[in-house]
Amino acid sequence: MAETTTQLKYFKEKHIAYIKDLGEKTDELEYWLSEHLRMNGLYWGLTALALMGSVDTLDRADVIAYVKSCQHTSSGGFGASPSHDAHLLSTLSALQILVILDAVDTVDEAGILRYVRGLQDSTSGAIYGDSYGESDTRFVYIAFQILSILGELNSNHPQFSVEKSVDFIMACANLDGGFGMVPGAESHAAQIFTALGALTISNQMHRVDKDLLSWWLCERQLPCGGLNGRPEKLPDVCYSWWVVSSLAMLGRVHWIDGAKLTEFILEAQDEEAGGIADRKGDQTDVFHTLFGTAGLSLLGYEGLEEINPVYCLPNSVMHRVRQPPATN
Repeated sequence: MAETTTQLKYFKEKHIAYIKDLGEKTDELEYWLSEHLRMNGLYWGLTALALMGSVDTLDRADVIAYVKSCQHTSSGGFGASPSHDAHLLSTLSALQILVILDAVDTVDEAGILRYVRGLQDSTSGAIYGDSYGESDTRFVYIAFQILSILGELNSNHPQFSVEKSVDFIMACANLDGGFGMVPGAESHAAQIFTALGALTISNQMHRVDKDLLSWWLCERQLPCGGLNGRPEKLPDVCYSWWVVSSLAMLGRVHWIDGAKLTEFILEAQDEEAGGIADRKGDQTDVFHTLFGTAGLSLLGYEGLEEINPVYCLPNSVMHRVRQPPATN
């Protein structure tokens, strides 16, 4: 368990109320301006609640009905909202929600598989986020996780090559040990998480220089205790997830100062209204509330459920993943 040198605490009940209230503000402009993030936001909120042992705060039937309403019958993918185009990001969030609620079998699984496999570039192995053709390491990780959850990460499938997508990930590796979005792009902590997640799920972590990459990740910790995503940037609570989960996959969480990071996360809480911000004094949001909570979970903070560093799902639901990575 991570120990702090202050009297700071995690305001669990405040955060539960904060997340619950977000879904009830349908008469506010902010609710409608964030429609393009609705599925992701629902995943962030539900996962944070699950880590707090309060998944029942949201009505299970209502959540499942919303998720099902966002699946496109034509492509099989999910949009952020019923009126939005399908996207791989929304599709993963939808599936993660259903895993938490034990309801994967309520949607068209064959359609999801068809959608994911149809987004791979057959030459480079890159995965596109949607039909418009954006690609980077995020989408390989997302595709691998979706296929893994559904038990269909088959390297011999005629419509999807795991090997080619792994080669694309490795083409994004840099001399500093990190990974960029695409080949030649600078190393970034969030992209490192997606690269390592994809390599872990496909049992290819042996291709990584673990010590070199771990040193790069450890250098993201600043004197305040917080972590940044790349050199010369401000610390941000969300990197408590991207960096620490990566170190967890590398077996080196102990290489950073967990007590100082814990304090940085706790200082970013809104003690009155609940929620966690990117850093102390800023506006809270559900994104940072999840990833701050997830970071605390990785650090062993008392009173939170354990989170899986690869799937960003509570360990308590990981038995529902049909094809998890092989254990070393």
